Amino acid sequence: GELPSGEQYNNFTKQVAHHSLVNERLHYLFQTFCSSSHPMAIMLAAVGSLSAFYPDLLNFKEADYELTAIRMIAKIPTIAAMSYKYSIGQPFIYPDNSLDFTENFLHMMFATPCTKYTVNPIIKNALNKIFILHADHEQNASTSTVRIAGSSGANPFACISTG
Repeated sequence: GELPSGEQYNNFTKQVAHHSLVNERLHYLFQTFCSSSHPMAIMLAAVGSLSAFYPDLLNFKEADYELTAIRMIAKIPTIAAMSYKYSIGQPFIYPDNSLDFTENFLHMMFATPCTKYTVNPIIKNALNKIFILHADHEQNASTSTVRIAGSSGANPFACISTG
């Protein structure tokens, strides 16, 4: 691959921020889970349910690849934060498009409606590196499962939820 230009990078990060909000109806899905449910189980169901919000992807075409990837990159941290917040009994925190990707994730995880979360730059830097390592973890069981599901032409959100 090749690194993006500054303009391409800025455009990409703006698109990710723009798509980080999930449909309000997804909030109701969380209420169907027992409060003691594991956050990963909740997240799996929520990511899979995104296929219901994007039915046009049942006929997934190459032209849809980039926007779908951006939606996944944007929405999965929001869903992860929602899963965590639900598991600890706190209200969901909406994304803040003025923050960068990692700051926004930390904001959604640790802010509350009455308390702003101040991002520690050391934690942000470490988490950025963890995200990069996680994104580049190569072939493992979950990656293989997603690739197999994806090769069937199924809705991409349903495929991602398999891994």
